[in-house]
Amino acid sequence: MIKDMTALHMTEAEVVRDLKSVLEKVQQGVEVIIEKDNRPIAVIKPPQPLRRTISDCIAVAEQREKERGYAITLDPDFAADVEEIAQNRRPWNPSSWD
Repeated sequence: MIKDMTALHMTEAEVVRDLKSVLEKVQQGVEVIIEKDNRPIAVIKPPQPLRRTISDCIAVAEQREKERGYAITLDPDFAADVEEIAQNRRPWNPSSWD
């Protein structure tokens, strides 16, 4: 078993022998690379988190306000500002050292 900064490398036999601990590592955010004859054959990694757009969040807030009577106060330009930021956003691709 080899462990680096982002992934845990394991053989098929190691994974089969202790699948429970492998899944616990994945739940902790570790990516597990399964190897056979020192070659990667599979990767187990945590799922991508569910992400909502700002417009989805605003719609949920407005729906809750209607259904439950929550008082929601948003700056009139807030949604437009955040949407503009989101549209002009570039993906973050850090180097392997970050």
